[in-house]
Amino acid sequence: MKFKAQDKQNQLIEKITAHHLVVGIDIAQHIHVARAVNFRGIALGNPLSFSNDEDGFQNLLQWILSLQAAQGLTAAIVGMEPTGHYWLNLSKWLSERQYEVVLVNPHLVKKNKENRDNTPSKSDKKDALVIADMVKNGYYSFIRNTPEAFEELRVFLSNRDSVVTRLVSAKNQIHRWVDVVFPELRQVFKSLMCVGALATLRLFPTPDELSKLQSQDIVKGWKSLMKRHSGERKARALVSLASNSVGSKQAIHAYKLHLKQLLDEYDLACMQLKTVETEIISVLERIPFAKSMLAVKGISAISLAGILGEAGDLSGFVHGNALLRHAGLNLAEASSGKWTGQMKISKRGRSRLRRFIFMMTMSLVANNPEFKAMHANNVKVKKMKKMRSIMKLCGKLARILVGMASRGEAYNPQKTLPMQQAA
Repeated sequence: MKFKAQDKQNQLIEKITAHHLVVGIDIAQHIHVARAVNFRGIALGNPLSFSNDEDGFQNLLQWILSLQAAQGLTAAIVGMEPTGHYWLNLSKWLSERQYEVVLVNPHLVKKNKENRDNTPSKSDKKDALVIADMVKNGYYSFIRNTPEAFEELRVFLSNRDSVVTRLVSAKNQIHRWVDVVFPELRQVFKSLMCVGALATLRLFPTPDELSKLQSQDIVKGWKSLMKRHSGERKARALVSLASNSVGSKQAIHAYKLHLKQLLDEYDLACMQLKTVETEIISVLERIPFAKSMLAVKGISAISLAGILGEAGDLSGFVHGNALLRHAGLNLAEASSGKWTGQMKISKRGRSRLRRFIFMMTMSLVANNPEFKAMHANNVKVKKMKKMRSIMKLCGKLARILVGMASRGEAYNPQKTLPMQQAA
């Protein structure tokens, strides 16, 4: 469908004809509920509850066919909320049988639930009817079918987020453990996550153990785990500090077991993070326009993979503004009469996509000469606030990425800068 902001709603409404059966499905983990209306919004038939399996899907299909036959309708469109991951199997099953499946925004479903009965009541049958009404009125969006490489990026980035969360949690707990048991360790090592500090925690976790050793014993232990160790001077400092440590002297066995499990979790998370990032880079190599994007100074593989995984093939976007709307970075204004409210971003889109676009923009402002110059011009010449300038540059980045993907062009610094600055 051609993207024109002012005509988009009309195009969506015109797609629903008098020959359409409009089906709304309230998605759940085990039992889905379906309701149907015609193009005018008149409810047809009785609600259908069906299970989330092959038999339930076949019951839905027979229900749709029977309603079409009874009403003399020749086409059908099925709308549903993208509730968690429960909608994926049903949408693919219907698409394979040539039914058009569309999505409605859960936020809009909540806003429209009082349209028919003017009450805030909520039920599965009512939600299914609200969804059908929204599809009939054109408040829906099409499912973007993305190539397998982009789907892999989305899965890998979701996996990476969970691994990073576990890694950060393990680091924080190791810091807490040191503060309780051996706080003086920070006086020897600036970072507790450096190789020397981790090797010390693995070999001699408690001050009591360290205080009974000679500095040569500590150096010998370090050599078993590190090629370049911290040296005898730090080993002597460790022994001295351990002898007068103010750390906890109770429940030492429990603390040692806890530390061992924390270090195991840290090692596992580091290994998994390295593996998934290697897979992400290998997938990016299969995407034609990714190589030219990675050549831009300031664009990292992870941030680009995050945008491509959430947005899909950027060449499918007609304009960068469509990508911004997909991420919820489009501007929203509240005004009435003489009163004009503050302009804000809508945040009606994919939060992870917003995060990666923002992170990439910040990286470009710090490392890319063109973005650095535009940000400086916005702040110093145009007197913008820094965050407003960053959000403006997010739009610039979106237009650049969509242009590079759709036209297959390399990054051109002269096209990036405004005409006045380029001159």
